[in-house]
Amino acid sequence: MIEGQKSLNTECIALAARYCMELDSHYSSAPSTFAHVPVLPQEVLTGLAIRAGGHYLDATVGGAGHSLLILKAAPDVRLTVLDQDAWAIAAARQALAKFGDRVQCHHTNFAAFDPGSIQYEGILADLGVSSVQLDVSERGFSFRQEAPLDMRMDQRQMLTAAEIINHWEEVKLANLFYTYGEERLSRRIARAIVEQRPFYTTTALAAAIAQAVPKPYRYGRIHPATRSFQALRIAVNQELEVLETFLTQAPSWLKPEGRLAIISFHSLEDRIVKHRLRQTEGLRVLTKKPIVPTVAEIEQNPRSRSAKLRIAERQSPPI
Repeated sequence: MIEGQKSLNTECIALAARYCMELDSHYSSAPSTFAHVPVLPQEVLTGLAIRAGGHYLDATVGGAGHSLLILKAAPDVRLTVLDQDAWAIAAARQALAKFGDRVQCHHTNFAAFDPGSIQYEGILADLGVSSVQLDVSERGFSFRQEAPLDMRMDQRQMLTAAEIINHWEEVKLANLFYTYGEERLSRRIARAIVEQRPFYTTTALAAAIAQAVPKPYRYGRIHPATRSFQALRIAVNQELEVLETFLTQAPSWLKPEGRLAIISFHSLEDRIVKHRLRQTEGLRVLTKKPIVPTVAEIEQNPRSRSAKLRIAERQSPPI
């Protein structure tokens, strides 16, 4: 943890929640209420060292919770926000409209973004799937409700989870589940899928995976389809590849002493972030160990429990 940083307290969590309630009032015309409580809110603000008049980049605006916190943290802050999800960027435009030309919104993946000659005092990337994407059943990210096998964060792209499940060969599916889901029963699951396909809905696929594993495995701490669904989502959205690209590019977008803050939610992402930050010449890692949510935050926002925040600072000379 950064030296001198105080633990997140209940007041900060309540503040973040109030900002998210403010988001909801703006979303009446958005495709979905794209709001969520931002994880590690005080830690993000402390880590980015928000300063008056600074220009910051929120590379994954999502529900705009972190964006609101950044804009209100100091006077005259400017913010550029990105998201590949059309719902998210539409909602962000509405939620942040009152800040006028202090905010610029771009519908793009952070790996494809080109800031031109602009450099930032700080960059934030909150990785992975958002709460809204999980909760809106038709997006196909969750097997809790029946939905098409979609999982695209950017619905302009062609590849879907259905395409992978119904057309990839068995060995390729097994390798996918093992590599991206860390699923030890990957071969068994892949075999069952190939034998029973085609699949068109999330619930049908989840049920087939559950039936493919031994009974003790079906009643563990997590649903037996959880790791396979994670692997599918990562593959559909090329999440690890675009993260690698982003971490290669983002340090050069920072001003000297600018901060790069990355929030990850599973070990594959965190491992990439950890090593990339350490290996990038011109970056000084400020977090020897990742910053994680306090018990108080997890109690108020259970989905924060797996979050890990790592922060690095750009050094001179330029990268």
